[in-house]
Amino acid sequence: MSKTSRIAGAVIGIVALAGSLAACGGDSLEKDKGGPAGGGDSAKKGSLVVGAAAFTESKVLAELYAQILADAGYSTSVTTVKNRELYEPSLEKGEIDVVPEYAATIAEFLNAKANGAKAPEEKPVASGDTAATVAALEKLAAPRGLKVLPAGKALDQNAFAVTKKFAAKNKLKTLSDLGASKVKVKIAAGDECEVRPFCAPGLKKTYGIDVTGIDPKGVGTPQSKQAVKDGKDQLVLTTTTDGVLDTYDLVFLEDDKKLQNADNILPVLNAKDAGAQDIADALGKLTGALTTEDLAELNRKVDAERAKPEDAAKEYLQSKGLIKK
Repeated sequence: MSKTSRIAGAVIGIVALAGSLAACGGDSLEKDKGGPAGGGDSAKKGSLVVGAAAFTESKVLAELYAQILADAGYSTSVTTVKNRELYEPSLEKGEIDVVPEYAATIAEFLNAKANGAKAPEEKPVASGDTAATVAALEKLAAPRGLKVLPAGKALDQNAFAVTKKFAAKNKLKTLSDLGASKVKVKIAAGDECEVRPFCAPGLKKTYGIDVTGIDPKGVGTPQSKQAVKDGKDQLVLTTTTDGVLDTYDLVFLEDDKKLQNADNILPVLNAKDAGAQDIADALGKLTGALTTEDLAELNRKVDAERAKPEDAAKEYLQSKGLIKK
């Protein structure tokens, strides 16, 4: 599962959950279990399995979790599982102890499990309000034996970018500025952008942006960003943790009216097996330190520089003084 497909599946309204959830009902977890992320024989507090989905950012976050927990005295390992439909039931069962999650996305995932596949569309619980989204998530998670820790500043959600030259010419810093400018824009995105509320319809309704069409080159792909750089399109749909915008001379426009849901990153744990306060304390230190910009840089190191997720995570944690060197 690529980062792009997570975003597409997450913020598009989770229409595909009906089939996905039915398909995963009888599946057993197939673990791709790595070695200890840290702690090893010196760990005194027992072992913890950290789950990751199969895309760069999730793997990096899982390594961050595993290493900071190892530093707190646990023996830890990272297990990569294909997607949320498989790893979330394993979290409930205690086969996985903790996963890095996205507040709005996991809230709507559990909303669909509890209230039916159409619930995220018909009665959504997530919004651009982080506190309200996390509160809704906590109510859905508790009956399933899951514990939700506080959300941090780091945020991975849909975002729109323009060239620096275009922004300067039209005096743009926010999406509201773009709407007020009355400039016509074509969006480089997935073809679903034409009908999804977070994309073209939302930009028109919430910001008054004059969208003339969609160039279906994908969400945050090199082709999409290149099309905007070349002036073929004016706006690209990507994500807030895109670490290579500068390569294309692009800059984000702030979602100042919170069209996008609050996909702040937070830990979700099996309450029985990983509900100890020292686990929450260790993860809380990371959550408090990690920013969207930090995560974008970690993604860049892995995707552009080919660093291993575990190495990038270790360097970051040491640089912030979160683990011992």
